[in-house]
Amino acid sequence: MSRYTNVVAELKKKANPAKAKLLQGFFKTKPGEYGAGDIFWGITVPEIRKTAKHFSNLSLFEVQKLLSSKIHEQRLAALEILIMQYEKTKDLKTKKKIVEIYIKNRKYINNWDLVDLSAPYILGDWLYNKNKIFLYRLARSKNIWERRIAVISTFGFIKQGDFKDALAISKILLADKHDLIHKAVGWMLRELGKKSIQTEKKFLKKYSKKMPRTMLRYAIEKMSKKERFYYMKKR
Repeated sequence: MSRYTNVVAELKKKANPAKAKLLQGFFKTKPGEYGAGDIFWGITVPEIRKTAKHFSNLSLFEVQKLLSSKIHEQRLAALEILIMQYEKTKDLKTKKKIVEIYIKNRKYINNWDLVDLSAPYILGDWLYNKNKIFLYRLARSKNIWERRIAVISTFGFIKQGDFKDALAISKILLADKHDLIHKAVGWMLRELGKKSIQTEKKFLKKYSKKMPRTMLRYAIEKMSKKERFYYMKKR
């Protein structure tokens, strides 16, 4: 039995049909919804991470196979393994290979939890001191998950005190129609504000009137009641 088969078997043992039904509703899997067609086994994130840790030395070939699964928890486990391998190695060639796998298989990173748990720690970390033109291409994609990958990846830069690309990509996404992008942009602006509230306020001064309400609410969530009222009143 291959290690890939062992991972799948281990995850399947933890399946919970009742929880799976709840998750399929939570992650909007009905026809026409953003997660349409996704299949859940009903496994908690801590249990998935426990399995991923146990199989953290899975070959990259087998990780890719796991990542292409129709089962949501298998894809999540694959991403957890990629992050563990990326963070563990100091070899730049290995890191680059993991990033290439991530980019090549991004069509399988197709729900907000999959994006959020992986983009900053793989793509965001790798691109911190490199050309970021790829993220700008994703920010202009017609695919919602590629756009979310673009903005959430900037969290990796924000943590390093580099705000330029987070602000630029947020600006590109100001007119986005999807609330999952509104929330993602607002979240990144809020995180940026934790590092430099003046930088966030400068951006809000210029763009708060153009921002969707959800985006603005997320961006100002940690501000004082007086400041939140000020920005919402300006709309």
